[in-house]
Amino acid sequence: MLDVREDFFLDEGSIYFDSAATSLKPKSVIAAISHFYSYEYGTVHRGIYQRSLASTAKYSQVRQQVQKFLNAASPDEIVFTKGTTDGLNLIANTWVQPGDEVIISEMEHHSNIVPWQLRGASLKIVPITDQGELDLNVLARLITSRTKLVSLAHISNSLGTCNPMREIIDMAHRVGAKVCVDGAQAVSHLPVDVQALDADFYVFSGHKMMGPTGVGILYGKYALLDQMPPYQGGGDMIQAVGLDQTTYQRPPLRFEAGTPPIAQVIGLGAAIDYIESLGRSAIAAYEHQLLEAATEQLTQIPGLRIIGTAPQKGAIISFVVEGLHAFDIGTLLDTHHIAVRTGHLCAQPTLRRFQVPALVRLSFAPYNTLAEVDRFVTTLQTVIKNLSS
Repeated sequence: MLDVREDFFLDEGSIYFDSAATSLKPKSVIAAISHFYSYEYGTVHRGIYQRSLASTAKYSQVRQQVQKFLNAASPDEIVFTKGTTDGLNLIANTWVQPGDEVIISEMEHHSNIVPWQLRGASLKIVPITDQGELDLNVLARLITSRTKLVSLAHISNSLGTCNPMREIIDMAHRVGAKVCVDGAQAVSHLPVDVQALDADFYVFSGHKMMGPTGVGILYGKYALLDQMPPYQGGGDMIQAVGLDQTTYQRPPLRFEAGTPPIAQVIGLGAAIDYIESLGRSAIAAYEHQLLEAATEQLTQIPGLRIIGTAPQKGAIISFVVEGLHAFDIGTLLDTHHIAVRTGHLCAQPTLRRFQVPALVRLSFAPYNTLAEVDRFVTTLQTVIKNLSS
């Protein structure tokens, strides 16, 4: 068991089971951001005064932290973004051209669907099985020499399925296709080594890994980043500006136009420190205990059906209850101070695949407990009884 509840500002009367949407923040992250704003704040890459130089050093140090966190080959492969969505849009607008063939799946978050559509990519869709797994046989047939990019979730935000990314990446590389991994639900829950995966791109958000909102990471192999044009123009991404011509920085600064989210980056560094202090393998093992306990109890409830039953899952459970609407369940759970996600979970194609209008989703983090799982199941049974009467 991970005994970390004292590290967070938790109301003991409440249960927070919505960490897949956004995680709670440890006190150390809040303190790091507050201290930076209070005593250290200065802009980066611009000033020659002490605060600016100190801010620049701390900001650059976080880039090195992320490199180590992902086992990237160089800090120059780490681009600071606003989040996973921003990173995917950056790739869509700089690596993919209109008409390029991009492969995604039925289980993707909308952020891994819409940017490719807006870019005018030719999309091929990998179906998912009744258990919520990618159909790898179909994927193998879809990937051809015409495929520019395969972009898939490491862990599905709606089903919890953990996809075999190394196998998929090898499959794509055999025909020369590149692979983008949406790691928003994975990177703080299990060890991620981008070199071992051989991922071409890997994107994630700070706020889903106990860090602040407004910051995320795009990892890209440097040779690929160096081929990509700037995504936005402004300060910091330039070498020299003339009225008739401008030259640009090398990656990663080429993709970081304007004053960056300095305090958020500092907070992200504190979140990485916190996660590493616990150990991602320990986090994964503990969250798996919560997942197994909740799954075992939920499957005993008559009329409840779990959507997403792959053998390899992250700490996410989505379900429906026969005859009841997800919104009603979520609303009544809230009256008992239990927070869960309800609705289409930004995964409407997934819900259509399973022919359900909405889901109830619970998702776990290190600050959750087995006692909370027990209380949730007991309360859910009461809610179902009340709604069914």
